[in-house]
Amino acid sequence: MASKMFTGGMPELMDVILNNLNNDSYSLYSCTLVNRYWCKMSIPVLWKDPFSFKQKPLFISNYLSFLDKDEKFILKKLGINAEFSKTLFHYARFLKILDISHLEDRIKQWIELQFVDLKSYYRPLEDHIRDLLLKLFIESGATLHKLDIYFYQDNGIRPEIFYTLGRNMQFFSQLQELTLRIVSDFGNKNCNAVLKMLAENVTTFLKILAKIATKINVLKIEELNPNYGPQVFHALISVIKSQKRLRQFHLLGLNTPKKFHGIVSALESQKQSLREVLIEDCDYNAEFKALINCENLEIIRVRSCEDKELVKMLKMFNCKITTLEITNLDIVIDASNIVLILEKSGTLLQRLKLEVQIISEQSLLLETLMSFCPNILYLNLSEVEFSTQLLDFIGKLKNLQFLTLEWCGDIFEEDIIQFAN
Repeated sequence: MASKMFTGGMPELMDVILNNLNNDSYSLYSCTLVNRYWCKMSIPVLWKDPFSFKQKPLFISNYLSFLDKDEKFILKKLGINAEFSKTLFHYARFLKILDISHLEDRIKQWIELQFVDLKSYYRPLEDHIRDLLLKLFIESGATLHKLDIYFYQDNGIRPEIFYTLGRNMQFFSQLQELTLRIVSDFGNKNCNAVLKMLAENVTTFLKILAKIATKINVLKIEELNPNYGPQVFHALISVIKSQKRLRQFHLLGLNTPKKFHGIVSALESQKQSLREVLIEDCDYNAEFKALINCENLEIIRVRSCEDKELVKMLKMFNCKITTLEITNLDIVIDASNIVLILEKSGTLLQRLKLEVQIISEQSLLLETLMSFCPNILYLNLSEVEFSTQLLDFIGKLKNLQFLTLEWCGDIFEEDIIQFAN
């Protein structure tokens, strides 16, 4: 078996082994030195997410070696006069995971490391190199699987990048996970102008995405602001509806928005595929009733949502869930609002977290859990009252592995008890 692996006789097994090392850059680099075959197999894994590595980002020079003469000339005008040697592999085409924030951080580090005496270093240089790399990735034939992108008032991705995206459809054709953040400075005097600029950039990006990326499984929208403008929300709705099988949806609000302009309602188009929903820092809105029709929903997480109506809505769910988490230390949760969904879930429920100010009708909650939910693996209850009923319930959880109990302001048994299998 070992000889076959060294000569390329077992590529599937090699691929599995190397992908299990995808977070260990040192081991992957060692694999590239074994022989030509191992190098050929290891390089794509090593370079699929290079901006997440903690090592010094000297590898950026390898990317820049593939720029054309005009692009290199512009870099020289900006103060970068280095010569970039051609490399054996076209590393840009191996990119699978891209976090724009990580990319920008590594570019800044690279500039500081390579050109410590560069007097002309300023933010536009960083933005220019970022855009050059984005264009290179898109045109190289790379196909992203995961993207974390943010739009900020001064990050200024050039329009030609969007044009390049439109001409190279393969870049987003296999996208499976998208995190979208739209950040704006609301202390800015030109707030309306900032929002307008952001809306134009985000809308252009989302329209391209809706046409190309139809295989997204995980969609995370962070820092949602209801003031973005209708064009942004229409584009977001188009992205949601264009997906074939959206499985996870995360919505993180900014200043607890109460309006969602059809984004949540659009999830009804994914009612057959949606498995997990996380709602954070959002107030209740009638749109959330669209989730009731998601019959295959398994995981529900509600965090820092001040409106009790969002919790009350759980009464209407017909799905059977494996995970229920409600986290808000400022609200009182009435057990009667969740017992129905616990009864329906029954033996499927494995994870329950109620980290709230007070659990009203605790006896009803424990009685329901004892009668219907014997397979809980993870249990976290806050502000519970000590009782024999509580002890009986815990004693009957034969599969329990993690337990956190809190009452009277103190953490019981050093916060977490982990049970051996």
